Amino acid sequence: MRFAAIADVHGNHLALEAVLADISAQGIEDIVNLGDCFSGPLTAGKTADILTGLDIVTVRGNHDRYLVEYAPEHMHASDSVAYAQLSEQHLGWLRNLPFSAVYRDEIYLCHAAPAKDNLYWLESVAPDGYVHVKPIEEIEALTAGIDYPLILCGHSHIARTVRLRDGRLIVNPGSVGCPAYDDDLPYPHKVEAGHPLATYAILEKSHNCWLPTFRHVAYDHAAMAELAARNGRNEWASGLATGWLF
Repeated sequence: MRFAAIADVHGNHLALEAVLADISAQGIEDIVNLGDCFSGPLTAGKTADILTGLDIVTVRGNHDRYLVEYAPEHMHASDSVAYAQLSEQHLGWLRNLPFSAVYRDEIYLCHAAPAKDNLYWLESVAPDGYVHVKPIEEIEALTAGIDYPLILCGHSHIARTVRLRDGRLIVNPGSVGCPAYDDDLPYPHKVEAGHPLATYAILEKSHNCWLPTFRHVAYDHAAMAELAARNGRNEWASGLATGWLF
């Protein structure tokens, strides 16, 4: 059994196209999408046209929810720019996304964590802004009731694998379209991939064991960085150009 997992496209259609082409080149047809599809100062409409045309299992991210729950005047900048590019068909697609899903009867999918769509499952943020791996006890506590051998989440944009003490595997495939960002909650912090490449994961089951392979894909990230700068989002421009926030 072999499939691809993508997450956190964030309205970057060039990164998405490159990742989809790479997935196809690996001979993979099945894909799951862990949410945060369109939000960002980039090309939400083009991204929406691509994703809504694919027959793939998709779960709802926190920014997907913001796009359909908040009025445009109350949205954060990334959401409001994306919202202006989306059609009613695109918004209807977002409204119908489930919070979580079970794929192929043995793989649990959610955007962030089972209880909240804006909670890091695998990472903690210290008061000084340092982002680090959560203690295993805290990670396992969030898996209560999730009795599946493979668990997939996104949200932190950090490609990571954690094996639980009972053998279950949690995988975050990283971000397709946003390699660096900053946030104020729970404390001001930065997440930086350190590279501008689009990232996703291939999951393969062999001898009853799931193994992830992370793929990093080149695309015209400079074009997306220039677009972010033209839209007045210099932090996005820096992240897209370098994978760092300068």
